[in-house]
Amino acid sequence: MMPGGMNPRKMKQMMNKLGMSMDPIEGVTRVIIEAQDGTYIFDSAEVVAMTMQGATTYQLTGTPRFESARVIDSAPVEVEITPEDIQLVAAQAGVSTDAAKAVLIETNGDIAEAIMKLGEQ
Repeated sequence: MMPGGMNPRKMKQMMNKLGMSMDPIEGVTRVIIEAQDGTYIFDSAEVVAMTMQGATTYQLTGTPRFESARVIDSAPVEVEITPEDIQLVAAQAGVSTDAAKAVLIETNGDIAEAIMKLGEQ
């Protein structure tokens, strides 16, 4: 942004004297910023690269939309489900051992969660 009333040509000359340049990045279609809590997506944005004293910074102008982070477990975890666990869940929930085993697998071997889940059915 130009200070009020300043001639753009004089502003550019002054910036050149300071060793500063501002170059728009053409053809930007989307900018994505990934953060720990989610992703900021700018579907329509203007980006300007500003270089001063050898360091380049980027100015982003636009309206983002935010998408919350989703935790995705990329590596399946092998859970050991013992026959004793299956018997316990079956007895507590009043279901067959096959049903108890299926829910224990679904709950990653969490006995309490399996019993509660079967109790809701």
